[in-house]
Amino acid sequence: MSKLDDFMRLLCGEFDNREQFEAKRAAGEAFPLAHHVNTACNDKILGLPDDFAGTFMVEESYYEVDGRKSASPHLFLFTEERDGVLLTSYDTPEGNDKRAFSYATMVPAEFSSLRESGKFTPALYREHDGVWEGGSDSMFSPVMRFRLFERFSADVLEVSESMETSGKRAFGFDEPVLYKRIGK
Repeated sequence: MSKLDDFMRLLCGEFDNREQFEAKRAAGEAFPLAHHVNTACNDKILGLPDDFAGTFMVEESYYEVDGRKSASPHLFLFTEERDGVLLTSYDTPEGNDKRAFSYATMVPAEFSSLRESGKFTPALYREHDGVWEGGSDSMFSPVMRFRLFERFSADVLEVSESMETSGKRAFGFDEPVLYKRIGK
């Protein structure tokens, strides 16, 4: 089994942070209730080269903070590199609604029409004793910085994200969101 297969086995599925959310709520702390659905979607990418070795994935992220719900869907490509697994972000394929993008609603897209995100700096993940770690630091504009750090294991997906505008945090929390697998 390849490094990429091992990585995708950890990453794909349905996850939430209900355990963490309930503990924070019991302590009187504000924290998001978050739900992640990660689905490999090469079956919806038309015209992949015969020797294509990567895995496209739709990430559906749903958050609820203080009664406000939001969604943040993405299309990512994961490729095995010499040093680990590289995550490259792609724009939502044409013909899909950016706000309601999900694996279930994804309109199949031609591989040749897919475009890498011009904002997101690819993230390299390295494995150490069954735990994958990686992240990136991206400048979405001259004043908007997005920072990502993630740690994946069989037990938990730890996700730290923050958005800063002119050096002030506009989004993010002081500690990572701890997603645990739900369902299967």
